Amino acid sequence: MKIKSSLLGTALLSAVMLGMGSSSALASDPVGVYAFIDKVVLEPGEGQADRIQIWGGFALAEGYGETYAPAKRGYMYFSVKPGQEEMCRKEWNDLKTLAGTDQFVAFGSRHKAKGTVRKTEDKPEKPDVYPTGFGLTKIKTRDYPPINDLAALKKKSADKPAKTASAK
Repeated sequence: MKIKSSLLGTALLSAVMLGMGSSSALASDPVGVYAFIDKVVLEPGEGQADRIQIWGGFALAEGYGETYAPAKRGYMYFSVKPGQEEMCRKEWNDLKTLAGTDQFVAFGSRHKAKGTVRKTEDKPEKPDVYPTGFGLTKIKTRDYPPINDLAALKKKSADKPAKTASAK
């Protein structure tokens, strides 16, 4: 799998990620969305998809700095960004490859529209435009609030006993 980013975006994101391990505070984390992916649904199907449902857990950036909303489960629903259809589809294929793994990802930009985390029972309608930013980046597990939130959310979901047809 090949995940592409712009050279400048990769350099900036790398600098931010390296800084997360240090004890000094960062001025700003440019990532719009941190996530783990359970499943991906491409619409109308494989190949030239125009829309995507990304199911899993998401922590969305809020304001400036390093603030993220608490991680929550659900799905995000996007349409291709006009003029960047090929890039969107490449990232979507990468997301599909990561679905169901323990891999955390980052995409979008803090200072642009990020999309909406929808409830699992919400009907997929009126997709947001896919948030391009620094590209799609794999994130290693580390001690960082949005990643910690996502890891706890994933573990909580995994620890829940499966409901059976006979359960009341």
